[in-house]
Amino acid sequence: MKRFVLTLVCGLAMQVVQAAGPNFVWIVADDMSPDITAYGAEGVKTPNLDRLAQEGRKYTRAYASAPVCSSSRSAFILGCYQTTTGLHAHDVENPQPLAAPYKHLPGLMREAGYFVTNSVAPGSTKKNAKTHYNFAHDPKVMFDGNDWTQRKPGQPFFAQFQISEPHRPFPIPESYDEQALRELDLPPNYPDHPLTRRDWYAYLRSVEVVDQRVGAILDQLEKEGELENTVVMFFADHGRPMPWGKQWLSVEGLQVPLLVRGPKVGKGEVEERLVSLIDLAPSMLDRAGLPVPEWMQGRPLLNGSFPDRSLIFAARDRCGDAPDRIRAVITPGQLLVKNFHPELPYLNWSGYKEASYPGMPLLRELGKIGALSPMQIRYTRDQREPLELYDLESDPTGLVNLAKDPQQEDRLTGLMADMDAWLETSEDKGALPDPPTEPSMDEIRHSKKQDYLRTWSRRGFKQEPTDAQRLTWWMQQYGLPETETIN
Repeated sequence: MKRFVLTLVCGLAMQVVQAAGPNFVWIVADDMSPDITAYGAEGVKTPNLDRLAQEGRKYTRAYASAPVCSSSRSAFILGCYQTTTGLHAHDVENPQPLAAPYKHLPGLMREAGYFVTNSVAPGSTKKNAKTHYNFAHDPKVMFDGNDWTQRKPGQPFFAQFQISEPHRPFPIPESYDEQALRELDLPPNYPDHPLTRRDWYAYLRSVEVVDQRVGAILDQLEKEGELENTVVMFFADHGRPMPWGKQWLSVEGLQVPLLVRGPKVGKGEVEERLVSLIDLAPSMLDRAGLPVPEWMQGRPLLNGSFPDRSLIFAARDRCGDAPDRIRAVITPGQLLVKNFHPELPYLNWSGYKEASYPGMPLLRELGKIGALSPMQIRYTRDQREPLELYDLESDPTGLVNLAKDPQQEDRLTGLMADMDAWLETSEDKGALPDPPTEPSMDEIRHSKKQDYLRTWSRRGFKQEPTDAQRLTWWMQQYGLPETETIN
């Protein structure tokens, strides 16, 4: 009798979940800024993403809480800043289980009766779907499977699709549209060089692959008759993989596309208020009619009144072999960045970036011959400013530092007070030493340096190449004549 009552109660609970909320789909791109036609981007064709914007809501001020994948992903899967949970360092060597009371979103949705999956997007050459969290997890336990169609009849689902593009390496185009190359609108902090243009061209072609993957997912949902009962969220884990994007606490590193389509989401809506990716987990729970844990710091976006906030925050800490600590406050009109280690260079050495970004040796080589603008040369200095203040109304990409402007003193003081309060109330763990479970910084640097050297060895170098040699190699990859290297 007790077993019958328990079964009946569980069955009723399942029915309540099914009635309370729709299906959910997350489509997560890897390393992508709002470089979509719907956001005004030029030189790229994104009809499927544009469709999402037209049939749903476009968020124009959405930001990751970190400019690098594992830190950002650890935050948005928990709905909580990575600095609070101690998951702030990128690519930790020895991840540990989540500490109480934290629970990841897939687990919470599974407990509520949802069928939870994680898979690569249709058409991807990758075999395994990305998670890359800074806590120990077993995908076989975290998810029910890799295909939402495997669920029980009538069971609601939460499906994640991971798109590896436009993560580097970009596929090198077989040919280039010369007119499109000339018309590329490069940000002024990037040198206008043939290599820069071809690298950006390749990036935009990779964004178009993202769009194709999104189209295949929408087609599948439509074919199965689930599209109209599914909240589809498209976003990226952080900004584009360029020298001042990924790993940088900047507008370029933090601002991401966020498009939401589904029941009770108006068509063609544009939301200009501040959003953090840590808002996504509580938004889903709330929309499904489930309780939002008190420890979640994100705010629901889809039900009831919108969380009209004056501040959101972001952080960058150690990225592999590049130790650092930077914090940011973002308001509707300003960005304040605090560099806790101003003694470090702007081009803080990173084996990953030095092996993957042609712009790194290009910047230094152009700097040697005086071929950089004052704005660009700033980024090659050996030290950086302790504070950076940007007026996002007049300078939306955050390139002109106003921190030393006397007229900004009151604004700077107020934002610093906001940051200090957040560091305290959020229990920021970035000032603490790495846990004893992690290797030493010397060991990490040695390991990453060996990876870096092996990369260049596979590329034909018997010893570590110089900037000039690496630049020549990149020029060859992009089909450029060596004579254009620093011209």
